[in-house]
Amino acid sequence: MSDTEPLARAVLEACTQRGIMLATAESCTGGMIVAALTDIAGSSAVVDRGFVTYSNAAKMEMLGVSAATLDAHGAVSAKTALEMAAGALARSHAGLALSVTGIAGPDGGSAEKPVGLVWFGLARQGSQPIAEQRTFENRGRDFIRRESVRTALEMALKALQA
Repeated sequence: MSDTEPLARAVLEACTQRGIMLATAESCTGGMIVAALTDIAGSSAVVDRGFVTYSNAAKMEMLGVSAATLDAHGAVSAKTALEMAAGALARSHAGLALSVTGIAGPDGGSAEKPVGLVWFGLARQGSQPIAEQRTFENRGRDFIRRESVRTALEMALKALQA
């Protein structure tokens, strides 16, 4: 059992109880969130799809993130995370969409946007999308990605329990 399996199970159960399908839009996690969910038998009842949009072109083409947002704020920003989540919601049959975009390292960080900076977005039918930022300790790429998966699942569970 993975360390996120209990959390993923709780998210799936909450979606099932509320009759909500879920979608993900992932950049730095490369599909790890949707994989954590779909590793569990029966997840197809509530997981609609996962978008892996690693490049800016993919974010624009698959999710409708605007070039102006990427130019002004960069891929790792609140605005991009919000547009990714809203785009996943609009381009799926889901009632809840999660997004993640960040700098997992080991390279790519700067003083303004260090390795470990990750933005999360959550969009839900009938609500304004929200974004949250975390800066994880730089304990390696795998650590940052795993913590990003955990954080996204926690965010989804919190939203589903509200």
